[in-house]
Amino acid sequence: MSSEVEICNLALAHLGDSATVASINPPEGSAQAEHCQRWYPIARNSLLELQEWGFATTRALLAELMNPFPQWQHSYARPADCLKVLAILPSDSASDIAACAGYTPQAFTTETDASTGNQIILTNQGSALVRYTRLVTDTSKFSPLFTDALGWYLASYLAGPVLKGETGINVGQAMLKIALGMLSSAAVSSANQSGQQQVQAYPWSR
Repeated sequence: MSSEVEICNLALAHLGDSATVASINPPEGSAQAEHCQRWYPIARNSLLELQEWGFATTRALLAELMNPFPQWQHSYARPADCLKVLAILPSDSASDIAACAGYTPQAFTTETDASTGNQIILTNQGSALVRYTRLVTDTSKFSPLFTDALGWYLASYLAGPVLKGETGINVGQAMLKIALGMLSSAAVSSANQSGQQQVQAYPWSR
């Protein structure tokens, strides 16, 4: 599997930049390494949130909190590594797949408790379990499609500071178009691996 540095060099190669970086944490001293240190984690986290990736999807029982919002029956602490809540399930539910008889997706919202500043999940589901996208920083866990898409997506961030001016803007837009196009392939691959149709739908995949 590719390392962070290899993904950064892949992105630079997409831009036609012949430079290679040897380290981004800390940056080795080149301008390219400093740009990669700044934009790599943003691009990675954004890409994780954009698509439901199997390697980053997990589930956990939620810890119930005092509920400050009477509009909802239950309030739960959001997992610390949660980037995106995908579904709220009953604790004994096997899945939120449409083919599972008798299961109705549970309504929920994610907000910030003004009194504590902590992120919370509000729902009417008691004893709730959450399926969510978690923050994954270990590149050895990335799927090949994610690594490939991340190289293009990171290139869209780097185009401006590396190429600069109107050229950087135009190339950045082209890199972004390729990266987002790859998400469609990733969605198909994910669906094929699950073997069942998800309840959730993503507008960009229609």
